[in-house]
Amino acid sequence: MHTPTVLVTAIGSFAADVAIEQFKAAGYRVIGCDIYPAEWLATSVSVDAFHQAPLARDEEDYISFIRSISADEGVNYIVPLTDIEVDVLNRNRVAIEEDGAKLCLSPTETLNICRDKWALHEFVVSHDCPVTPIPTVQLADAGTPETFPVVCKPANGRSSEGLAIIHDADEWEFFSSRNHDSNYIVQPFIPGRVVAVDVVRNPEQGMAVAIPRVELLRTPNGAGTSVFVFNDEKLQNQCVSLADALGTRGCVNFEFMKTEEGEYYFIECNPRFSGGIKFSCMTGYNCVLNHLRCFTGEKIDEPRPYVDVYIARKYHEYITKQGK
Repeated sequence: MHTPTVLVTAIGSFAADVAIEQFKAAGYRVIGCDIYPAEWLATSVSVDAFHQAPLARDEEDYISFIRSISADEGVNYIVPLTDIEVDVLNRNRVAIEEDGAKLCLSPTETLNICRDKWALHEFVVSHDCPVTPIPTVQLADAGTPETFPVVCKPANGRSSEGLAIIHDADEWEFFSSRNHDSNYIVQPFIPGRVVAVDVVRNPEQGMAVAIPRVELLRTPNGAGTSVFVFNDEKLQNQCVSLADALGTRGCVNFEFMKTEEGEYYFIECNPRFSGGIKFSCMTGYNCVLNHLRCFTGEKIDEPRPYVDVYIARKYHEYITKQGK
């Protein structure tokens, strides 16, 4: 019997370990790739085969690489773990899927909205989605803000890439004069804690499951290392409704800013596994396998009750290669 094969990209990222672990436990053959050599990556010892990838920004080379190893390894499903790979694979999904590998991503129309912060803001407002977006304007239309600080970030930015916090009119004049023709958006600075919500949605089944967490400690790139996973039925229902409106498929991650007053402001949607997907899996709901089921034609698991819990991440060391 043919063993189905999953290609997991960017296996040096935070989500890779649990993705590889769960796919293998379910009986899948797992191929890994990354821009770094195998001996630099602890997860390389866990995959059935590893291939070093070109940079995704070198789109033609990257797509040629993906198609080549998909053919050589008999890949059935591709699970990308970084935004730039999502963007590149989405633009080339027709050619890739014609080769026989299924991209485990939301539909193209959904990704085009989610990967553009301005388009996503306009979608949330125009579709009367049940979340409160951060007030947002395009830099070219902003004028000098009445109050500071404000946050400026590229509409198609990844993680905190290109983000700037502007504290006064002098900083604003300097920043805006140099970026007036860019795709930056401008938002008020809202103090609080980031709340990430992993949402798994199977549209054919008409079911979605949402698991929120407060990120107490984060890396500079925005990956939570210490979190509080909690229940909030209202927030969870809002996220399910937003996923329905956007037409997501599989597992995506919504981010909010929660103020001291307990208000939630919607920030963005990351249409891939979040860096903290392991935290959600630890509640007893297998987001990884249920994500894949959304592309295999299987039903996802019903939501399961879980207790609020604090979870902290620590690191392990592995010997990946011995000798010269």
